[in-house]
Amino acid sequence: ALVVAITSNRGLCGGFNNNSMKIAKTAIAKHQENGSEVFVLPLGKKAFESFEREGYSFAEGFGDAALTVFDNLDFDTVSEIAQTIMNGFVTKQWDSVELSYSQFKNAAVQIPTHEPYLPLLPVSDETTSTDYILEPSREEIVENILPNALKVQLYKALLDSNAAEHGARMTAMHSATENAGDLLQELKISYNKARQASITTEILEIVAGSEALGA
Repeated sequence: ALVVAITSNRGLCGGFNNNSMKIAKTAIAKHQENGSEVFVLPLGKKAFESFEREGYSFAEGFGDAALTVFDNLDFDTVSEIAQTIMNGFVTKQWDSVELSYSQFKNAAVQIPTHEPYLPLLPVSDETTSTDYILEPSREEIVENILPNALKVQLYKALLDSNAAEHGARMTAMHSATENAGDLLQELKISYNKARQASITTEILEIVAGSEALGA
């Protein structure tokens, strides 16, 4: 199996990266429990660093584009990565492919998502009475449409994750700014208390000294 783990290239975005990697590692563990060999394709430096540190097996043949694509989203580059994934599936390098990423809901909410990519899930067996005339043949249409659909699916997952990362970072930085403001206020109060105590002590010492001299 191949697990594509999508994360950002940078930190300071709350639990965004950890949540994506957590669901990817959970899926990998399930495959390993079933005796399957699992390869990881990290799309993002944070995923690469984490999986490398823990000794996971990486899929080969993707080059540096896999590590840089997150910050330089380009459909042509994503298409090349998707095509390499499809080629590996066709040549049986992996018997299934799954995506782990974060869906963007809003700036404050990102949904960790794990979904199948290959093989394609069959649709319902509902039949239709309409007799369609297909030109070119059904097989040729499928051969042309499916690769493009898979490229778009991967591109969408990356776009979703990219938007989710920005939302997570904005939320994290907003929270950090508020916490810093609260801490600054506490420090000001502590400073003023210490300053007042110091002034009071000095006044008492002066008064005591004056009384001693007068005596």
